[in-house]
Amino acid sequence: MPKGYWIGSVEVDDLETYKKYIAANAAPFAQYGARFLVRGGQYTNPEGTARSRNVVIEFPSYAAALACYESAAYQAAKAIRDPVSVNNMVIVEGYEG
Repeated sequence: MPKGYWIGSVEVDDLETYKKYIAANAAPFAQYGARFLVRGGQYTNPEGTARSRNVVIEFPSYAAALACYESAAYQAAKAIRDPVSVNNMVIVEGYEG
């Protein structure tokens, strides 16, 4: 079964409030088996438009990635993030070759 991934590009306007989002998303991420592959870090943007923070989160399956996003616990965390950031995100199924 292919893994699932969240790929996000975020611009944060209020880092202190965003830290509360990070604390709040820890429980649903643990519940759904999330693992950060990219969390900020140095980047180059050779094409298109990027935001200042890039994130890739791996889940055990595409279904788990969707279920985490749709969970009440994650939606509560997201409600903290929404007023203080702009986020582009896709949830994508991994490729197994």
